[in-house]
Amino acid sequence: MVALVRPDSWNLPLFLHVLGATILVGGVAATTLAAGKSGASLMLRQVAFRTVIFLVIPAWFLMRVAGEWTNSREDIPGDPGWLSTGYIVGDAGVLFLLVTAIAAWWATRRPDRRWPVITVTLLASVYLAGLLVAMFAMSGKPGT
Repeated sequence: MVALVRPDSWNLPLFLHVLGATILVGGVAATTLAAGKSGASLMLRQVAFRTVIFLVIPAWFLMRVAGEWTNSREDIPGDPGWLSTGYIVGDAGVLFLLVTAIAAWWATRRPDRRWPVITVTLLASVYLAGLLVAMFAMSGKPGT
């Protein structure tokens, strides 16, 4: 019911936040799949690395900046759990993404090594799970 009375000036920041989050989830899922299926394929390792660098990290910035822009316009009373969940996943995500980008770069430089691509797959999978939890919390707003 609250969304029905949202002012029109909130539409652009909210749209950009949701767009960034959607691209982020898709990019992290693509990174997970490319790294998980790469095996000895240098091409798939490069796809995973380029996806992180050119899609996932810019989408994270869009999601985070537009989310803060949206939050600055809304007057949300208290500290709801769904908002805290979004902040925790978003802020911790930058660490996951940086380590994932470094491991993905290393996987392209050392195709004979298996551990970098396993690291990329695991980190991206964990972050994807966190993003899905945040997506449920932010869209469903349980407890309100």
